[in-house]
Amino acid sequence: MAKYMIIDGIRADFDQEKNILQVINSVGIHVPTLCYYSDLSIYGACRMCMVEDERGNLIASCSTPPKDKMSIRTNTPRLQHHRKMILELLLASHCRDCTICEKNQTCRLQELAGRLGLTDVRFPNTRTPQPVDDSSVSIVRDPSKCILCGDCVRVCNEVQHVGAIDFAERGSSMVVTPAFGKKLAETDCVNCGQCAAVCPTAAIKVKTNMDKVWRHLYDPAKRVVVQVAPAVRVALGEAFGLPPGEDSIGRIFTAIRMLGFDAVYDTCVGADLTIMEEARELAEKLESGDGRFPLFTSCCPAWIRFAETKHPDIMPYISTCKSPMEMFGAVLKEYYKEKDAEEEQETISTEIVSQETISVAIMPCVAKKMEAVREEFKRNGVPDVDYVLTTKELIRMIRESGIQFDEIDPEAPDMPFSISSGAGVIFGVTGGVTEAALRRLVQEKSTQTLRDIKFSGIRGMEGVKEAIVEMDGRTLRIGVVSGLGNADDLLEKIKSGEEHFDFVEVMACPYGCIAGAGQPFCHKVDKKERMAGMYRSDKAAPIKRSEENPVIFNLYNGGLLEGREHELLHVHYAGAHVHE
Repeated sequence: MAKYMIIDGIRADFDQEKNILQVINSVGIHVPTLCYYSDLSIYGACRMCMVEDERGNLIASCSTPPKDKMSIRTNTPRLQHHRKMILELLLASHCRDCTICEKNQTCRLQELAGRLGLTDVRFPNTRTPQPVDDSSVSIVRDPSKCILCGDCVRVCNEVQHVGAIDFAERGSSMVVTPAFGKKLAETDCVNCGQCAAVCPTAAIKVKTNMDKVWRHLYDPAKRVVVQVAPAVRVALGEAFGLPPGEDSIGRIFTAIRMLGFDAVYDTCVGADLTIMEEARELAEKLESGDGRFPLFTSCCPAWIRFAETKHPDIMPYISTCKSPMEMFGAVLKEYYKEKDAEEEQETISTEIVSQETISVAIMPCVAKKMEAVREEFKRNGVPDVDYVLTTKELIRMIRESGIQFDEIDPEAPDMPFSISSGAGVIFGVTGGVTEAALRRLVQEKSTQTLRDIKFSGIRGMEGVKEAIVEMDGRTLRIGVVSGLGNADDLLEKIKSGEEHFDFVEVMACPYGCIAGAGQPFCHKVDKKERMAGMYRSDKAAPIKRSEENPVIFNLYNGGLLEGREHELLHVHYAGAHVHE
């Protein structure tokens, strides 16, 4: 017999729900919350989700398990007064610059104040001014906007196993801060930005490069070219009313041209290059017989940073391939170096100043900002990618320019890098890199082989996936991990001998790049739609494998990559010495 609750007179059956809040949501009632996030542990600090039981007791719906035949009310005069008082007290210790705050109109605190009709704060501001920490290349901390919900602390500790920030002090002096009063740049922060993604206010936000990019766009002496990461296509449109998962890459190209960029490309080309190199690297490792550790992927800069700080012993086993962004960045810089030289020769007798090419990348990932400034990705002191903008930064630029995104027509990327494969598209989801590599490695190229790879167990939202793949007479054990906490746990099992893999794909953000901290915030149900959208784009792509991309063929055969693959497409991190 089904268990049920009575919620505001409505019967609500429940089974797997772990708390009253989930049961309430199931009947279409959304109780206000500030510190509740379903992927994290229950904190129960904000008390906004209080409900009233049949005895008149106020209970926190997020931390109370449902009971059969329990009766509760979610909207009473007492609860209204309680919630408004909490909001007033929070706002009394909060800065008042809402109109110019980056989170204006997307701030949960602001949204709840509007929802509950709070128009006045009766208490003086009690917040002691605290300095902003902008030491990180990717993340800015503004303690004056912190409401102590703990979401950032829990995601950093529970999900990512990084522990760069935590609570300090007690009572009214409590703050969220790195240990010992350090700046964020002085910690083991991996720049994944998941803390910023879950922050309900703007206490933790992503550092922006928009102003610098705008200046270059307005400078006639600068040629500004841009690449767009695969995962951006299924998320950006959400900000303009499109459903999650809808592929809007054509409109994105159009909008970028309207902003004034000189050329626009798809990072899927860089993903195709990564597969060519990483698949070859995996084949060489398998032939070498070195089975102590698997070959780990290298696409995710937050994962690289995590390995450097927490598991340096596995660095020699991480692929030497650059990420797709950095591979394509190197190719674009090299291509335009030649092009700039040609144009300089053509205009040598005029007063026209020779152009300088500025390379910009639109990424779902916050850690890409950190990756772009690493010394390993500079040649002669010049970075291959000058600036990284997140999906949300591009959204702001589009809005700033007045572009009606939902009304513009789609366009194609620019030549000569206008073609990419479906294998490159699926890089944006957890398991996508692995699937793309397997498509490259198997000798049999039939449609049935593609189906076999598809159903091997590497697709899906699970944090850890394992698959056994038969490849040309060899049995491969594959691991696919998203979320650094999951990666940390799996690494310990590999080191202890409990688990063995030949190849492990690691993405720092849970569910992969579709849920990167630079993307518009959404919950798991919308992330599923984004993942489905990526696979739909792959299914519609006429080219399914990276090696079948004619752009890739031309780059390797007589193009600028011939004989220069190692120079332009590979990287060696400090500490990643050749293993004996």
